[in-house]
Amino acid sequence: MHHPNPDWQTEGVACFSTAGAFFRASSKTGRDLAILAALAQKHHRTNLDGQLRIIDAMTGCGVRAVRYLLEAEADYVWANEGNRELNKLIWLNLQANLDSRLCTDRYRLTHQDANAVFFEAYQRQDFYDLVDIDSFGSPMPVLSTSLWAVKLGGLLYLTSTDGRATSGHALDSSLQSYSAYARAHPAVHEQGLRLLIGLAVQQAAARGLGAWPVFSWYHAQVNRVMMRITRASTWQRDRYGFLTYCHTCGQFGRLGWKQLQKGTACVCQSVNPPVVSGPMWLGPLHNLDDLAAMHHIAGQKNWPDHLALIEIMQSEANLPPYFYPLAEIGRRAQIDIPPRQSLIDSIKDAGFRASETHLSAQAIKTEAPLSICLDLARQLS
Repeated sequence: MHHPNPDWQTEGVACFSTAGAFFRASSKTGRDLAILAALAQKHHRTNLDGQLRIIDAMTGCGVRAVRYLLEAEADYVWANEGNRELNKLIWLNLQANLDSRLCTDRYRLTHQDANAVFFEAYQRQDFYDLVDIDSFGSPMPVLSTSLWAVKLGGLLYLTSTDGRATSGHALDSSLQSYSAYARAHPAVHEQGLRLLIGLAVQQAAARGLGAWPVFSWYHAQVNRVMMRITRASTWQRDRYGFLTYCHTCGQFGRLGWKQLQKGTACVCQSVNPPVVSGPMWLGPLHNLDDLAAMHHIAGQKNWPDHLALIEIMQSEANLPPYFYPLAEIGRRAQIDIPPRQSLIDSIKDAGFRASETHLSAQAIKTEAPLSICLDLARQLS
């Protein structure tokens, strides 16, 4: 039963109060995408019992738990919030939305450190189909332990909000939080996602597990990546490496582990070598099969904005691990900012793959060298 208090707000089918809890309204799309992925997971080939059991490790005001139960058809949600002072607020939100429709044995509320939740799940051999960690800063303090609680074939939804570390403005922090050296360049928003994926892949591999991105989403300094946790697979060294950027000519590149001993040099032969960021994930940002399932469900829900977003994700999924801002292309070509779609079409006509990107409405992803992008942009001016 929805609460009549005008101070309450709605998201999806949930009606809730945030009171003293931190709540990022701008991250609604990230929660919506999780609903779609959770619904797809319930019917995924790896989910043999057809159950959907979820840990919401840092539930905040509890809205995620409510939405998972009502919109993702979750069979059980363990909502945990480390701040005990939010107990009354969370219960208020749960009861306002759920008690008339769901038995209380469908959800549980605890106030523990997230690590304790994951260890309790492991000790009980009680593994979950989706573990959602909406943390502040880096997820490193809980990432390795969260792997104890995820069912094989299940999903792990990670968050990173420490933009200074991932954008090259806090080098020591990036080493501490991601075991990687993050440098500044025009595609740092994507770098944040790739550092987060890379961290998950490395931590999973250290435990003899595989981790693969289902989807990745960036918005307003928030990075969210949905990872599928699997049995150990062959370590794909070519997908976990380094990104180079030449500040002289603007070209990005990839650097493998075996190339490290040779040093770096750019094709423009600048005396200033490219900066190197990493290690990070260099493979696809999203899984096309998972996106197709999510797209189908978004269509059933009549979520047109999400259909459009997922279609952009599908087009960008397998393109190189960087993007070019249109402003950067305009500056280097010494022209006005080129029209995005016209430039994409020109690049495709020249025989290269190119796409818009969800990372920025004013950027493109392409396998074409930047020099060709600049020439084509000048022809459009």
